[in-house]
Amino acid sequence: MNPIVKAFFDPDTFTASFVVSDPASGSAAIIDAVLNFDYAPGRTSTGSADAIIDYLRENALTARWILETHVHADHLSAAAYLKERLGGKTGIGSRITLIQQTFGEFFNEGPDFQRDGSQFDHLFQDGEQLPLGTLQMQVLCTPGHTPACVTYVIGDAAFVGDTLFMPDYGTARCDFPGGSAATMYDSVQKILALPDATRIFVGHDYKAEDREQFAWESTVAEQKAQNIHVRQGTTREDFIKLRNERDARLAAPRLILPSLQVNMRAGELPPAASNGTVYLKIPVNRI
Repeated sequence: MNPIVKAFFDPDTFTASFVVSDPASGSAAIIDAVLNFDYAPGRTSTGSADAIIDYLRENALTARWILETHVHADHLSAAAYLKERLGGKTGIGSRITLIQQTFGEFFNEGPDFQRDGSQFDHLFQDGEQLPLGTLQMQVLCTPGHTPACVTYVIGDAAFVGDTLFMPDYGTARCDFPGGSAATMYDSVQKILALPDATRIFVGHDYKAEDREQFAWESTVAEQKAQNIHVRQGTTREDFIKLRNERDARLAAPRLILPSLQVNMRAGELPPAASNGTVYLKIPVNRI
């Protein structure tokens, strides 16, 4: 039996979030949920997450896991909000600690900010397997975009985060701290070693110029045959050259500074100041 996958697309951040459910038991995992954020007034809202909540309730699904493929730099995570309303456990790859160490220093966080991943309920190891109802979930470490990226394989579906995009858009950038095009190439090969019929669900779609609709699902076979950056036959050296040259021309993501501060805390905002107000830091001339 394979999972039912429901996608939720946030056009403001081009993010695809997913609810993955076991049809036999009604157990579900939520992957890469979005907390809406209006940068100019510094205001959060929960419309995207509320749509996920409505879907689970309308279909009598139980949230067992609220998962992140990595610490996103382009949207805020709704994991804490969803856990408060739905229950379930939050999870991320065990290398989150590397991200917390790097950005704990970058944002000059004090000793109260824990850098051991304890904000999450579970830190996944490479190859770890856990049940999702009657289905099996396997976690693959797939670093490159960040050092802490993971892919969740549930039945015939693989949720790759930002490691792969749709075949006509290629792969994600590798120039964040700890990122590596060489490591990304190796991670992609691990994903493409899955059975050809495996459904690949990507974490973003920026829509190639000659495509009319946003999309977030392909297959291993389609990625191997068509991915413009890393199709079958692309050498490691050619990919590294292409990826590094492309990354050198990319601007920083619009929401990188607020996103990192929230997402390294498992979707929690930083602690309020003595006046009761939550503040997000904007380091000047650091990026």
